[in-house]
Amino acid sequence: MNEETIRRRATVHDVARAAGVSLATVDRVLNGRPGVRAATAEKVEQAIAELGFARDLNASLMARARDLSVVFFIPDGSNEFMDSLAEAVHRRSPLALADRIHLDLRRVRALDAAGLAESLSQLAPRECDCAVIVSSDEPEVLAAIDAAQRRGIAVMTLVSDLPASARRNFIGIDNVAAGRTAASLMGRFLPQGGKVAVVAGSLHLRDHAERLDGFRAALGAEFPALEIIGPLEGHDERTETAEIITALLAEHADLGGLYNLGAGNAGLVSALEASGRSGNLRVIAHELTAPTRAGLASGAIDVVLDQNPDGEIREAIAAARALALDASRVAVTDPIEIGIFLRDNLR
Repeated sequence: MNEETIRRRATVHDVARAAGVSLATVDRVLNGRPGVRAATAEKVEQAIAELGFARDLNASLMARARDLSVVFFIPDGSNEFMDSLAEAVHRRSPLALADRIHLDLRRVRALDAAGLAESLSQLAPRECDCAVIVSSDEPEVLAAIDAAQRRGIAVMTLVSDLPASARRNFIGIDNVAAGRTAASLMGRFLPQGGKVAVVAGSLHLRDHAERLDGFRAALGAEFPALEIIGPLEGHDERTETAEIITALLAEHADLGGLYNLGAGNAGLVSALEASGRSGNLRVIAHELTAPTRAGLASGAIDVVLDQNPDGEIREAIAAARALALDASRVAVTDPIEIGIFLRDNLR
């Protein structure tokens, strides 16, 4: 590597010269397109490594004949956290558009795997570069993701991962760690042991299943005196969740704690307050929304574990941009941290 190359940023011309190939061949390797022999591709990759070449994504974006298109599929219904994600997409749309990235928000029926799969199947590569989805782990969705990838549409999962699919990236917290965190807190809240009820939205959602796995594992290892009741599924709906909580409180007069690892927290708070036992149970919930804020303020909820919806949408846009403009590279994003909120540190 000569001194001039060290001083300035390497270009595709430098890579082509170093590898002894044409610019078209370098472009095929960079974009993962077929038509390049393995030995030739290896030469190009070696030249890239030696020169420290990195694609200028801004220049690539400016060279495109159209704006980058990112479609977000966010579930609708009474899940306040999903509303927060949708609001974050709306907030970031003007900033993204200034960078020639068009964000398209589509609200889909919650837990409707067939409907989401159909929506993904209708996306055309010229209309969508990247789809970002929140989905349950169902065969039809996995197949739709794989088909979209074959059509040239990058698919990313948001909040809940689908690692068995061809999805390119996952944006969200470590949900096993979130469940372990809930268990660690609950164990300290109830040092004498007792019953802890667990409510999920749906265990077909990988994030909910992983939270449950983490919760169970940590309780079993560190707090074996705590007995888990459930899990029961409230499908992230406030009315159904309220009915489940009401039944649990009626059936278990000695219930010591409650962990809602899904949504439907407006129903959780209303059921606790109606029972007259609000503040007498140790309650842990997820996502800092209007109902959980109210629950923290009133004492109905002790702790809320949050995952920063605005930060997730920001990272999803950055990853979508990187994947669409440089398909040969893995999109690197900042981790989404688990926020822990009590009444004392509400912002």
